[in-house]
Amino acid sequence: MPIDADRLLKLTMELRRGALVLAVLSALQNEHYGYSLRKQLSDLGLDIDEGTLYPLMRRLETQGLLVSHWREEQGRKRRFYQIAEDGKEALLVMTQEWQKLNAALSNIAPLGE
Repeated sequence: MPIDADRLLKLTMELRRGALVLAVLSALQNEHYGYSLRKQLSDLGLDIDEGTLYPLMRRLETQGLLVSHWREEQGRKRRFYQIAEDGKEALLVMTQEWQKLNAALSNIAPLGE
């Protein structure tokens, strides 16, 4: 019996959620405001909607992994985010774990069959 679409969507969203944290921390090694970060990630093939990105950035800031400040640019006040020192440490650990998982998954053959 094939897996139903709703269940499959929930599984893929769960997988994606952790990867988004890694992507946002990595991308914020350079300062961005929300839209510029969203555009950069999209240009690199990772689409993320505003309803996901902004709460994620606020949560990461609350956890001490990001820092932010307001600045006027092009006549508009924008909140700029950048990775914090704790975020750099978390990014390193998460990247190492991601690489280990990728290596282990590549050894599990055949995936998807």
